Formats: sequence, C-alpha cells, structure tokens
Amino acid sequence: MLSLRRFFTVRKTLALLLVLSIIYAGYGIYYKVKYWGFTISPKTLTDIWTVEAKVSFDANGQDTQVSLAVPNDRDGFTILSEDIIAKGYEVTRDKKNNRVVWSGKDKEGRQNLYYRLSIYDGAQNSSRVFLPKDKVRRPILTEEEQGQMRKIWELSELQKGDKVQKVILTVNHEVTTPTMTPILSLDYTTKEFAEKVIQILAYKRIPARIAWTIRLEENRKTDKPDIMLEAYLDGKWALYDLNTAKIGLPKNWVIIQRGGVSLLDVRGGENSKVVFSVLKSVATPMKMAEHRAQANDKLMSYKYSIYTLPILEQNTLKWLMIFPLAILVVVVMRNVIGVSTMGTFTPMLLAMALVKTGFWPGLICFSVMIALGLVMRAVVAKLNLLLVPRISFVVIFVILLIQALTVVGYRLNYTIVSSAIFFPIIITAWIIERASITWEEDGAMNTLKEILYTFLTAVVTYFVVSSESVRHIMFAFNELNLVILFIVMLLGTYTGYRLTELKRFAPLIYKDNENV
Repeated sequence: MLSLRRFFTVRKTLALLLVLSIIYAGYGIYYKVKYWGFTISPKTLTDIWTVEAKVSFDANGQDTQVSLAVPNDRDGFTILSEDIIAKGYEVTRDKKNNRVVWSGKDKEGRQNLYYRLSIYDGAQNSSRVFLPKDKVRRPILTEEEQGQMRKIWELSELQKGDKVQKVILTVNHEVTTPTMTPILSLDYTTKEFAEKVIQILAYKRIPARIAWTIRLEENRKTDKPDIMLEAYLDGKWALYDLNTAKIGLPKNWVIIQRGGVSLLDVRGGENSKVVFSVLKSVATPMKMAEHRAQANDKLMSYKYSIYTLPILEQNTLKWLMIFPLAILVVVVMRNVIGVSTMGTFTPMLLAMALVKTGFWPGLICFSVMIALGLVMRAVVAKLNLLLVPRISFVVIFVILLIQALTVVGYRLNYTIVSSAIFFPIIITAWIIERASITWEEDGAMNTLKEILYTFLTAVVTYFVVSSESVRHIMFAFNELNLVILFIVMLLGTYTGYRLTELKRFAPLIYKDNENV
C-alpha cells in the first residue's frame, strides 16, 4: 500500500494527466484541421469558386431535351451548393453519367438555361482506381500506318516518363517537324490531337479518353473548355497535360466531363451553345467548418460544439477561452518568477481592459486614475472612517473620476481619457485601497514595488492575450485549456525558490561554497 502511495504521488498523477491532456488536445487539433478545415492562422481564407454554365439554343416549337455534363465531387473538391435555373422545364439528374437533363414541352424561340455550382477545397485531381469498362480495341490501320505507328513507339523510347508521357512528347515533337504523314499532320485541333494520342495508345491497348476541364480563374468566361488526356496505366487513371505531358490536374482546375460522350446534347433545338463563367469569393474557415463537417465528419461531433452557437454567444466564449492562458501567465509570474501583485488576478483583469482601450491610452489613463485615487485616499485617511464607508468612498470616487475623464475625453476628442470607462471599477478601487494600506504599513517603497509588479504582470499578460492569432488558436482549439489546467495544477506543487529569491539567498550560496 505504501509503495502505491509513493508511485501515485500528487505530482506524478498530475504529470500523467498533463501528458494525457496533451495527447487529447493534439488529437482534437488534428481532427479539427482534417475534418473541419480549421487553420492555425486567423487570416487564412477559403476560396469558394462558383462555376456557371449558360446553355442557349433556338427551340423549334417541339418537345425539347437538353443534357449537360456537370462536375462531381470525386475529383478532390467539395460541392458547397448547386442551383439550376430553368423556368418551365423539368429537371432530372442522370447520376450514372453525371449529367443534368432539362425537359420541356412546346418550346419555341431562344432558350436560356443555367446551371450553377459552388465548390471549395482545392479542385485537384487524385489518381482514380476505377477499372476501365471495356477492353481497348486496336485501331484498324493500313500497313503503311502500322509501320508509322511502330516508328512512333520506337521514337517514344527516347523520351522520359511513363508510356503515356513518352507518346505525348513524341507526338508534340513530330507535329512540329512532320515526318509521319498521314498518321500526324500540322492541322490538328486540340480535340483531334487528343484523339490521335488516344489512337496511338490504343495500338498498345492502353485505355485513354478525353477530359474536358475548366481553369478556375476569377471573372473568367469561356465557351471552350480545356482538353486534357486521361489514361489508365499501372492500375489507375491519371490526367496528362497535352502540351507538357505533366501528370495530374493543375491547381484550381475542374473536370467537367470524361469520355467520348458530348459535353452538351440538345434535342428539339438548334444553334446550341454553352458558356462557362467563373466567379471567386472567400470565406473564413470557421464559416466553412459546418459544410466540411457535413461532408467529412462521420461522427458529426460538430453539431455538439460551441461553433454552432449564435454569433453573440460565440463572441462571448471567444473572450472566455483566453482567460485560462492569462491565468497561466499570472501563475508563472507569481509562483515561478516570484513577483508580488495587488491581488491575485488583478493583472489579468487589467490586461483585458488594456485590450479594449489600447495599450498606451489605457496605461496612461489607468496610471492617472491610480495616482489621483491615492491622493484622495490619503486625504480621507485623516478622517478615521470605518472600513466599509472608506472603501465605499473610494469606489464612488473612482466612478466619478471615470465619469469626468469620459466627458473630458469626449469633448476634447482625446481617446486616452475616454478609455477610462473600460476599466473595472471595483478592481481599480481595490488597488487604490490596497496600495494605501501597504503604504501605511510597509512604506512607500514596497507600495511602489507592488504597483510596478502589478503593471509589469498586466503588460506581459496583455501582450499574450492581445495577439489575434493567440485568441484564434485558443477559441478554435479550446482543448488546449485542458492542458493549461493541468500545467497550473502542476505548478501548484512547485515548492522551490522563485527566480527573484535567488538574488536574495545568493550570499548563503557563496558562504557555503567558501566553507567547502
């Protein structure tokens, strides 16, 4: 039993709890960053891209059906919202082919249909591990074309990269210096160029297809989506740039449609056209957290968090979450460094007031209030009043002083004196009363020393809690307050010398060294 008590001492127990709290806080931060999209920096913004497709065509008075290929969220981005505008049309979704279908009856004249999609978090393509639907058939070629095809594959071995990259680089080179006619020529459009590369890859039974993409560029408008090549190699699909042969979808690009199916099909109309517009907006990670949680958070613990509360309550809690850190600063200043202050948590409250007033205006104003309060307290001391009336006088005087300074500051448009209203009245009165008693009992030097240490602790606390980044971290990752709790408790078991006491006991240390 005794050995267990030695093992489970208060300090060891608190140290174990501190380690567990650090592990818990670390996991909580990881979870919020991964699933809720929280960031360390408060100024980090999330890009929200709105892609709008405007479909226009001339209806001929018959029943019409319009089919448009649309993006999906399997390509590295998440759909925030989706909106379809088509008055008088019935809208259905072809989930298998990922298309939107409008159906209308007896339509006539120019028709405009709109599809709008808002996405966030990247829009970058990852390798897709889906098997191709059908086996690739080799193209039917003449003997001359087969010879040229073999020649292309031989030349591709001189290039760097995988098989698809080698073919793209070889074809690019041969198009600029044509020697492979009729396999290659100078008159290819981008789509025809992609189809020719697909044919060359099919010769080696490598599945490939066209991918229509759009670059997410602010205020961009285009009726011609960009074309990339998607090929199945080494057990996965990958995208290739047809100009550089680089693998992967570039940053801020979106895949609209894959394969040989047309981008837009219109029945019952003519002169059809689709124009894509791109618009960029931004949002804070805190605002996007709910959307990310719905998309990624399987536990959906977000709905039970403080971030679902109304903004007013969140703003109140944001300030409360910084209090434990301010308390930790006070504990370190008093128990580790060894400074003596006017009250235990008075410096923390003063630091919070300085955050509201501003550092120099608040510091100057508070100094004036303390100085005038001490003068009036010295005058009242000669009247020999009882304790409660005397403290009441100080409180009322502080209120009148704040009132006077606020009026003067407003009339003179001087922010230093108008900042007085933010200081805690009772705390200010208590400092004046405590300083007066200390002056009478321990002298002016000790009083000034305590006031100076109180100001010093308040200033240190101010520079910690006034940081926007620190306040954001303590609110977004409030698990850290549990770590601070056990640090404070562990500091409570510290019984060694304070830093200020080392100078006090330095002669004893020197004396012991001389005796040795």
